[in-house]
Amino acid sequence: MPRYALQVEYHGAPFAGWQRQADQPSVQGAIEHALSKLEPRAHTIAAAGRTDAGVHATHQVAHCDMERDWDPFRLSEALNFHLKPAPVAIVRAARVADDWHARFSAVERRYTFRLVCRRAPLVHEAGLVWQVKHPLDGTQMQAGADRLLGRHDFTTFRSSICQADSPVRTLDELRVEEIARPDGQEFRFHVRARSFLHNQVRSFVGTLERVGSGAWTPDDVTRALEAKDRAACGPVCPPEGLYLSGVGYPDDPFPQI
Repeated sequence: MPRYALQVEYHGAPFAGWQRQADQPSVQGAIEHALSKLEPRAHTIAAAGRTDAGVHATHQVAHCDMERDWDPFRLSEALNFHLKPAPVAIVRAARVADDWHARFSAVERRYTFRLVCRRAPLVHEAGLVWQVKHPLDGTQMQAGADRLLGRHDFTTFRSSICQADSPVRTLDELRVEEIARPDGQEFRFHVRARSFLHNQVRSFVGTLERVGSGAWTPDDVTRALEAKDRAACGPVCPPEGLYLSGVGYPDDPFPQI
């Protein structure tokens, strides 16, 4: 059966997350349903990351096995037709080796978190960013972020229901970018690692927001990390600002264009 990699984009608000669920809408379920319209049978796809409810993606990667030898462009077009009106798009499809796996072949995941500081309610970006009403200090947030780089036991920054075998991970990048805007401030947190714990990115951002507001110092971030205690974490921020923005592979099926 020919195997295809799919670059997937989605708005996470209507879904209970990526993973298929029996009684709630999921991104995986929407794509598998579209696949069944092309080849009527049960389909099971795998993805690079299982995003939570409300989390978005601009560059999720999944793979599917087909019976027909599809032209990749026609496969993406056909899937997009059957995905309507769900807010899910197959940006690109590519033929890959039979043993290529969207999850297990990946060597890094990249997330972006958007945070907007402004007093007035958001209209056009509602549901797409985390809004706070007070200004934040980006320099201090970066100083706090730098304390988290490298290989650590991230017990403090993972959900109590995380099922990972070990809390030890290597954080390769946690960069705070400030973007000028006339109505306030926008910060984008760029996070990169081979793999992440459940709620790890949202725990990072919620904690760094406390640093930016002046309630915490960068030294407090170090103390929280060293505590290896979930109770030492700052608030976990909401999911609507989080995007799975990239997945790295030794041989990328979707080279930059």
